[in-house]
Amino acid sequence: MQRTLLLIPHEIAGIPVFGVGWLLALLVLAMVVRIVLVRRTGEAESRPSVADVLRTEGLMWAAVAAVIVFLLPIVELKNLDGEPIGMAVRGYGVLLLVGVVSAVALAADRAKRRGMDPEIILSIAPWVFFGGIIGARLFFVIQYRDQFHAESIGETLGNVLKFTEGGLVVYGSFIGGFLAVVVYTTLRRVPLLKLGDVIVPCMFLGVFFGRIGCLMNGCCYGGRCEDGWSALHFPPNSPVYDDQLRSGELLGFTFDPETRVIKSVRQDSLADRAGIDVGSRLEAFADDLTPLETASREIPEEEARTGVIATIDGKRYRWSPAELPDRALPVYAAQLISSASSLVLCLLLAAIPPLRFRDGTVMLLGFAGYAVLRFVLELVRVDEAGQFGTSLSISQWVSLGVLACSIIGFWSIYRTSPPAPVQPQPSQTT
Repeated sequence: MQRTLLLIPHEIAGIPVFGVGWLLALLVLAMVVRIVLVRRTGEAESRPSVADVLRTEGLMWAAVAAVIVFLLPIVELKNLDGEPIGMAVRGYGVLLLVGVVSAVALAADRAKRRGMDPEIILSIAPWVFFGGIIGARLFFVIQYRDQFHAESIGETLGNVLKFTEGGLVVYGSFIGGFLAVVVYTTLRRVPLLKLGDVIVPCMFLGVFFGRIGCLMNGCCYGGRCEDGWSALHFPPNSPVYDDQLRSGELLGFTFDPETRVIKSVRQDSLADRAGIDVGSRLEAFADDLTPLETASREIPEEEARTGVIATIDGKRYRWSPAELPDRALPVYAAQLISSASSLVLCLLLAAIPPLRFRDGTVMLLGFAGYAVLRFVLELVRVDEAGQFGTSLSISQWVSLGVLACSIIGFWSIYRTSPPAPVQPQPSQTT
């Protein structure tokens, strides 16, 4: 796990990097250079004026400036005193970007091989990217809405916008990206099914990189397993570590969530050495914030460690950060399983000869294949609770819906659509 790859400092030479500072100055300089270059190109009588440039590009420059001045300071990391210390470049965000770029490159190549203009892919890429990001974040925010509430609207909005730290649902990205494609193809009159056959395999290449980003972020983790070469251990302050700590498992005991009676105590664990017995009742469980008083102010608040206080049968047990385990108990490598399976699905779909099947076949096979893979993957993952009174997670329910829609789609295109025309292959000469 490597959540933060780089921390851009809050200030350089006493001047803020974000807000009204260095980054805004660089933007102004870039705009000036852009205007100068435009004014020096072409014939004198046809050169656009400064007013022309601002009229055509001013909205874009203003939007970027607004992000720098108002948005970026909100998402800066803070220390324990609430003071900004810099902007984190997250491994999750970097891998997400790598996934997008690689998917676009593969889609452009596939479009060319199918006789389509690769420029279509470059034109639709921003639609799919932003539609996918919005859909993925909305899905997560709606599913875990209680986690985003803060004391002010600004803080709540800041929590919602911190998507580079994780909190993107693949299904939400598929839904948002697909809706964006539908809008684009409708406006530009591009055949949806043919375009879908081109881009859907590439989406799973993006998932391949994105799941590696999940591993670096520590999210989308698997359930407990025996230690071994395929097991993963996560460090303190990771989602896995925090969940295992709150459940008592990391301390060495388990309890009934309804009665709060301790059901088991692991031999030679922290709980066992503290004298906690089976049958005792866990009355309270909370973070011990005392270590934060002496924690460094040079590090982000998210990296500061707290202790644990448990009240059991009227007696308080306290464990400091130094006494707690230095890593979580082993869990299944769900992120790597998802990453590898997505790469295999991408390669299999890309290998399907499109001219032998009707338009839409590859797209629907991709949707159906991922639905099956995701349903099975949820048997390994434990970060989503059952929904609608069942043990099925929300992703498993969506998988069933996607699979059903894919089957209906197959029935529709093979009942109503003509076969894809056979196009002659270009001759190979040397």
